[in-house]
Amino acid sequence: MVRLRQILKFFIVMCCYLPLQVVAQPVSLPATEQFTLKNKVGQDYQIMVSLPENQTPYEPMPVLYILDGNSVFAAFHDAKRMESDYADTLIVAVAYPTDKPFDFYRRSYDFSPPVLKEVNDPPQGGQDEFIDFLKNILQPEIARRYDINQERQSLYGHSFGGMFALYALYTQPTLFQHYIVSSPSLWWAHRYLMPHEQTFMKQVKGGDVSLVDKSLYLLVAEGDDVQERQDIELLADRMKALSAYGFRSAYYLQEGEDHMSLPVTIAHRVLRQAFNPRLR
Repeated sequence: MVRLRQILKFFIVMCCYLPLQVVAQPVSLPATEQFTLKNKVGQDYQIMVSLPENQTPYEPMPVLYILDGNSVFAAFHDAKRMESDYADTLIVAVAYPTDKPFDFYRRSYDFSPPVLKEVNDPPQGGQDEFIDFLKNILQPEIARRYDINQERQSLYGHSFGGMFALYALYTQPTLFQHYIVSSPSLWWAHRYLMPHEQTFMKQVKGGDVSLVDKSLYLLVAEGDDVQERQDIELLADRMKALSAYGFRSAYYLQEGEDHMSLPVTIAHRVLRQAFNPRLR
């Protein structure tokens, strides 16, 4: 019996020196919420929302929609929280139901034009379906849930997402007021965007499309490929011709960054353009 008590005492003493096994919990972002929306064919999108500081804003809020939300939502949300001028604004990130920064196959389909091949890997051709999701499912749901200013809506996309944002501008210029595009893949599919751009230019100059109070902000990383930087610079030059029709456009080179690091480092700049669009 004495021996048993000694063993128990030794065990209790030793337990005091063992490290505590703390159960780790996932980090959550304050002032955010998320919900799931389905497109017309039943695929899920994870919608992440950076909420306003005031639960009842004094006036309808401007809203920034960002693509590839899995990879950039946290950076944009934190950038917004650090700037009091943007306290009563809304960021809506379109993401996919994954813990990875990208859903390679879903984004490849959503952001790309149709292809002639019967089998394509990664899948491509969903750009019009994705525009339909933004226009007829996501935007109405955001307007139902939050008090937003429907005349101050912006779209941001990077790389493949930037290519899609330009396609949206050329084919649906009234869908958003401000289009913010970083390092778009202008080379994709033998520069398939060029005919869309040319048609867009003709429509504007012919008076079929009004660009008053609309803008395009183009950004590129110093570390992007030389050809990619040149393509975007030339696009920015072509867009200057539309200033006579009320369209504001600008180009910005972010030094010291590359293609993958660019979106996080320009978060504050994108917010300024979306919520205070003076193209600086």
